[in-house]
Amino acid sequence: MPYLSRIYLKDEHPKDYPFNLPFLSNGLDLKLKSNVTFFVGENGIGKSTLMEAIAEKCDFNAAGGSRNHRYDFHKTESGLSDYLTLSWKTKTAQGFFMRAESFFNFATYIDEVAKEDARVLDAYGGKSLHQQSHGEAFLSLFHNHFQNGLYILDEPESALSPQRQLSLLSIIHKLEKAGKAQFIISTHSPILMCYPGAEIYLLDDQIQSIHYKETEHYQLTKNFLESPEHYFRHLFEDY
Repeated sequence: MPYLSRIYLKDEHPKDYPFNLPFLSNGLDLKLKSNVTFFVGENGIGKSTLMEAIAEKCDFNAAGGSRNHRYDFHKTESGLSDYLTLSWKTKTAQGFFMRAESFFNFATYIDEVAKEDARVLDAYGGKSLHQQSHGEAFLSLFHNHFQNGLYILDEPESALSPQRQLSLLSIIHKLEKAGKAQFIISTHSPILMCYPGAEIYLLDDQIQSIHYKETEHYQLTKNFLESPEHYFRHLFEDY
């Protein structure tokens, strides 16, 4: 693993939000053993809060971006990063925090910077991110901007078709197998979490390592596709 090796929470910390999130009830001490780590769990459990705190600790823009992207939108920082400690095998300043929910704001920022220097768009396929579909813009970022460093991706599948999720897996594989990149990804996608050799952490009433076939995401998707009528009987009164 090229970069980040451990994430842990200091013993002394406040007791209110976000420190009262269930998965933090017994503290936090994650040893990252793979170049690709996934965080999974239900909406509202705190995945994005944790991702944002890790990104902040890396000095990436908490609104989305790298260390070099300086812009402000609605503040969401929880204060968790102040009590996190990161241990590095090889520390890097390179990388990117991609948060799907605020990607529009990031694209707007890039367009504003490009008004002063059009070459900025070269790192995004040479075209405004707003002039591409949501999925195209995501893949443009992944293809053109991701090279060396630590990449923290918060639900990157949100604008990607299944086929484009496979394209993202190909990009991840190319970079991490070359020893150039490490990925920490929060996701609901059974396709992404199948990545070979990845470590998956389930955030629930605690945080625990889990195999992708044991996740509810995989099991529910598999069972539904095999027998959708079974679910329809419970979902539709007139079925």
